[in-house]
Amino acid sequence: MYNWDFLPVLSESGLLLAGFRNTLILTATALTGGLAVGLLLALARLSHRRLLSLPAGIVIEVFRTTPPLVQLFWFYFGLPIILSVEMTPFLAAALTFTIQSGAFFAEIFRAGIVSIEKGQWEAARVIGMTHSQLMRRIILPQAVKRMFPSMMERSIELMKTTTLVATVSYADLLYEANELAQKTFRPLEVYTVVALIYFISITFISFLAARLEGRFARSGEMTR
Repeated sequence: MYNWDFLPVLSESGLLLAGFRNTLILTATALTGGLAVGLLLALARLSHRRLLSLPAGIVIEVFRTTPPLVQLFWFYFGLPIILSVEMTPFLAAALTFTIQSGAFFAEIFRAGIVSIEKGQWEAARVIGMTHSQLMRRIILPQAVKRMFPSMMERSIELMKTTTLVATVSYADLLYEANELAQKTFRPLEVYTVVALIYFISITFISFLAARLEGRFARSGEMTR
């Protein structure tokens, strides 16, 4: 029978905590950037100008249909060759997951925007609102509340997808776990602790998201 021993792992817990901090930094960076990119792509995709809608559609489809690991390798290894720029692991990961998340968020934004009743669009135009005022004051506030569950689900997927950055030597939680497993020769204990960290973190986020979703639903501000 296997003799479990977590003491070597706990004695080096600082490495895992540092890795988890880097995971949170990368996730927050990609999530913030992804939401901004997603909104811009969604608005461009909904535009009647093909000069905007066609490139936006291509970007969305490419980043939604290709594996994130391939995208990460392309940014980390390919972009420096093409543009002759220095690419750090964090920058490559941030660019990859920002654009990839933006592609998924774009479809969520688009679905939320088109779900708003046409009467509200027409009423805003009747009272003289510009398109930007209409989107900012009426459409987007309602659409975001309707999109909230899908956004939270995508955010959780993003946090789990960031484990791929260990392949380009970014010191996230999984990278530090690999180092610790080699150092302590206790891989089962190390990866069990890592799994627990992700389980607790994502469960907590899901709990908060469910509470917020419940508040929106009770106030009548969300449609499922």
